[in-house]
Amino acid sequence: MLIAQISDLHIRPKGQLAYGVSETNLFAEHAIHALLRLNPRPDCVLVTGDLTDCGLEEEYAIVADLLSRLPFPAYAVPGNHDRRESFREAFAAGRYLPQSGPLNFAVWCGPVQIVGLDSLVPGESYGALDAETVGFLEETLTAFPGAPTFVMLHHPPFDTGIAHMDAARLFEGAEELQRIVTANGQVKRILCGHVHRSIQQLFGGTLCQIAPSVGHQVALDLRPGGPSCFVLESPEFLLHQVDAGRVVTHTAKVDMAPGPFPFVLPPDYPGRKRDSSLLASGSDALGA
Repeated sequence: MLIAQISDLHIRPKGQLAYGVSETNLFAEHAIHALLRLNPRPDCVLVTGDLTDCGLEEEYAIVADLLSRLPFPAYAVPGNHDRRESFREAFAAGRYLPQSGPLNFAVWCGPVQIVGLDSLVPGESYGALDAETVGFLEETLTAFPGAPTFVMLHHPPFDTGIAHMDAARLFEGAEELQRIVTANGQVKRILCGHVHRSIQQLFGGTLCQIAPSVGHQVALDLRPGGPSCFVLESPEFLLHQVDAGRVVTHTAKVDMAPGPFPFVLPPDYPGRKRDSSLLASGSDALGA
């Protein structure tokens, strides 16, 4: 089973750039094409927040159109750039979001349970899990203790060392999240966005992963008090391969690179060699 994770699209109205620089709409188009190129294709895609830049109806219409091109389900949680009620209305057709209250949900992607948590605090950049959301998570995990589970939310619950992003991480509810995950070993991943970089830390006995953005990336600046800046590094996304409860995660590039090229081993290769006909055809993968 293959689960894709994209994050932080920051879609703008047509013709507008994010922060006057980033072509986020074009980047998002490329991300959709990258998902469609995958072989095998994912069983579902998870979108970990900031689908839009300002939560405008026009922005949500663009996101909904992009996701509708995928031949597999897409499940999304809101980020601090989203607006809860506009988000709910835009994705009502998917029928996985509640009709009122926080945008929490639980769905199945094959044998994997996906639990989405709403960490949006209206008018703020930081995140929080309210009492209703914490209760929802605990009840959902208790109901299916044997099912491998991914928990997804926008704001990461730990400091990354990027100061301006750490000031806007998940605060309220982070300790409860850690307590609940620790008590539920079926949680194989906590999946987040928000920081626009690929970052991992053990949290509650499992791996918490922040996905890079499919648009621009936050500058890697670990100085205390470093400025809030972004860079136009390569857009990326995550691929989670699930096999009998075991999860292996790959970081994938959105844009295509030259290749693939076969490893053709030279005569002087010091490792184990195979038949010379295999070497000539490039069929020996030992060159990696």
